[in-house]
Amino acid sequence: MDALATVRYPGTGKNVVEMKMVEDDLRISGMHVSFSLVFDKPTDPFLKSMVKACEAAIHAYVSKDVTVEIKTKSLQAPRPDLPDLLPGVRNIIAVSSGKGGVGKSTVAANLAVALARLGHRVGLLDCDIYGPSVPKMFHMEDARPYSERIEGRDLIVPVEQYGVKVLSIGFFVSPEQATLWRGGMASNALKQLIGDAAWGDLDYFILDTPPGTSDIHLTLVQTLPITGAVIVSTPQQVALADARKGINMYQNEKVGVPILGLVENMAWFTPARHPEERYYLFGKEGVKQLAEEMQVPLLGQIPVVEDICEAGDTGEPAALHPDTPQGQAFLQLAARVVTQTDRRNQTLPPTTIVGTK
Repeated sequence: MDALATVRYPGTGKNVVEMKMVEDDLRISGMHVSFSLVFDKPTDPFLKSMVKACEAAIHAYVSKDVTVEIKTKSLQAPRPDLPDLLPGVRNIIAVSSGKGGVGKSTVAANLAVALARLGHRVGLLDCDIYGPSVPKMFHMEDARPYSERIEGRDLIVPVEQYGVKVLSIGFFVSPEQATLWRGGMASNALKQLIGDAAWGDLDYFILDTPPGTSDIHLTLVQTLPITGAVIVSTPQQVALADARKGINMYQNEKVGVPILGLVENMAWFTPARHPEERYYLFGKEGVKQLAEEMQVPLLGQIPVVEDICEAGDTGEPAALHPDTPQGQAFLQLAARVVTQTDRRNQTLPPTTIVGTK
């Protein structure tokens, strides 16, 4: 115990004996010693280094000939194994786009709100680790989720707004500070938001994914059995070329996530004073043509409306106002997503997590 008292835990600077990390199962038999180290969580970042430090301390202060056997325990129950990570979630919908700037997050936020208004239990996860926008869209920039002890685990409790349970890395980092993380760190953060959160029972779990194809998308399909994907694009050819790549990613035989349909965002512009007029700023019905070409449903066409942009900036999604044309457009989109999800579940087997095929 004197030897172990020289080993300090980096997180606090206190030694492992002082922190009561040495379990009372210490056994000594001749030149063999065994005991357990207790950590708060099974994912403690210092776990392996602490085991090595304790072994080195015994060799240095007792004898280099001592055989040391150290087991590790955690006060918190481990994260459930796949595929039982979210047992209360019925459908997982990934909202994706091949490129940025097409309004994917706006569609994801309004889809989640519209589904909630239709009476469904909905969760929304902002999967864009480097550019989270959901906190602003839900007027929750100052929200700070807390943790709660549930069934032996400390779980993050999602923030609820407009009937939707919401989590974003934006709740945990300063909005003025860039997130300078390597891919592995971003993926681990995303896994925590998924598996270490109290999502509870949900009919629809909406994933607002980052644009393009990246480590984050790979992490998602390796962690969750995604029911289906909704692809968002504008009608212009540059965006459609990237949308094809997004569709291909999900339809890849190693991924196997069904495409529920496409959403044409910024389909046309209608002046407020001339509601009967339509101006096709980015091309006409490009996404509709792509949907026909790829033989997938066109779920909706969302016009360019100043109110949609303002609603996102003020934190009140347009879907909160069903009496407006844009509110109606998102409610119709949600209804079609429900229809396509039901049809997918009736005709196709459950999605298999990548890596378990």
